[in-house]
Amino acid sequence: MQRDIGIHMKGGVITERDADYCTVRIRAPAGIFTTDQLRGIAACAKKYGNSEVHGTTRQTLEIPHVRGESLKKLAKRLEKNGTPIGSEKDEIVNIIACPGTSRCKFANIDTISLAKKIDAKLFGKEMPVKMRIALTGCPNACASPMLNEIGVIGRVMPVRTKERLCTGCGNCVYYCKENAIRVRNGISVLDESKCVQCGVCVKSCHFDLVKAEHRHYLITVGGRRGRHPKIGRSLLTVETEEQVLFVIEKIVDWVYRRAWSGRLLSEQLDEIHFEKFRDEIMKKVPEAKRVTDAGGKPEAEV
Repeated sequence: MQRDIGIHMKGGVITERDADYCTVRIRAPAGIFTTDQLRGIAACAKKYGNSEVHGTTRQTLEIPHVRGESLKKLAKRLEKNGTPIGSEKDEIVNIIACPGTSRCKFANIDTISLAKKIDAKLFGKEMPVKMRIALTGCPNACASPMLNEIGVIGRVMPVRTKERLCTGCGNCVYYCKENAIRVRNGISVLDESKCVQCGVCVKSCHFDLVKAEHRHYLITVGGRRGRHPKIGRSLLTVETEEQVLFVIEKIVDWVYRRAWSGRLLSEQLDEIHFEKFRDEIMKKVPEAKRVTDAGGKPEAEV
């Protein structure tokens, strides 16, 4: 349960250089707004701000140049608009996502739906450190999940069917950006050590000979942007949205109970026993697969 705090202390209220003014950040799960909500935000910006709206790096909007005495009225109007004040401090901030399977031809998972489910469970939870969560539908990683405290990447393991003979057309070779496929003796051969499990080869085969055998979610922990960016550590892979939600809730609980304030999560993973936590999660999710940091490959393949 969140503490009842003053409007000035909400995470989405950011004091500007001129302390008489604030910028108000808006909650936007997966960066989605309806046209009616956009009209409402525009009206709020005109009435309480300087008639400008700023798009942020975390797929949301903020209304700049709001006077402190207007914050309560603005907050009520934003709430009524279905776009309440967001988060920016040491809490779980706006969950971001790429378009996912609803629009992107490269996506392997429904990122938008999953991001909204995560938002409904965890958005705004007070934490010892800021927690950013990002989802992408494939290893192209357009939303930079591995540069967030928690990242989710949709992947598939490609398998060539044995029942029908490969034509050796080379289409999958042409589209594979990892040079992980070669045509040998007229048949395509996959080098699993190079494969990042993006699934492009599955979509590129005109003869439907390459199948997505293993569709799954890679979860990473401890990434960061900023002046010293760092790639998050691969935690594990799971099979279902329910398992993703379970694991993310466990990560959040672990960080809430173990992490220290005043330091980025990426700086204290070893001190709060990342490996021990991973072992505990593996026991609770039997279907999960342990992965290494070398491209998130199953441990047995390395």
